[in-house]
Amino acid sequence: MIPRFSAYLFDIDGTLVDSAPDICAATGEVLAVRGRTGVPFEVLRSYVGRHLRDLFTDFFPPASEDEIDGMIAEYRTIYLAREHNQTTVFPGVAEALAALGGRKGTATTKGTPTTRQVLEKFALLPYFDHVQGTDGFPAKPAPDVLYAALDGLGAPLEETLFVGDSAADMEAGRRAGIRTCAVRYGYGNAGEMNRFQPDFWIDDLRELS
Repeated sequence: MIPRFSAYLFDIDGTLVDSAPDICAATGEVLAVRGRTGVPFEVLRSYVGRHLRDLFTDFFPPASEDEIDGMIAEYRTIYLAREHNQTTVFPGVAEALAALGGRKGTATTKGTPTTRQVLEKFALLPYFDHVQGTDGFPAKPAPDVLYAALDGLGAPLEETLFVGDSAADMEAGRRAGIRTCAVRYGYGNAGEMNRFQPDFWIDDLRELS
């Protein structure tokens, strides 16, 4: 049984919403115009939750920083134009958030404006006291977004649980000194997550409440 916490931080992609179809389609378009067609969905999905810079650098190692920045900007335009039409909320998420006490915030690799847009579209925004994305600081597994979210919530780390679906999430939580909960239904590899010894594991977000 998972104890109650006074504050909760949530990853977004692969934890609250299944956004891989939209993310991978937008990524695929950016790759295709540069000659990289037919990249398997599973390969692109393995990058969800990581910074876009990692993906484009891996596919185009000779690219300059400016070129990578251009790809990221192009991706964001395409992704937002899709209006999250292929994204869905995982089963039980709204029910779990409604039933869960404590203050709630996000800690995601998405930027804050995009995160807010996703939460608004799927009627999840009212459940959150603070929306925090990765805005101008290192992405997970660096703990910066967690520290920013804690500051925004006004929550002590020792009373906070971070819920995510990837090894980067679990590592970020460990580095921040926050207890972690790994979800098995997301995009992450359970073996890789287990390297960072999550405090709890769940198969459904409703197990938190």
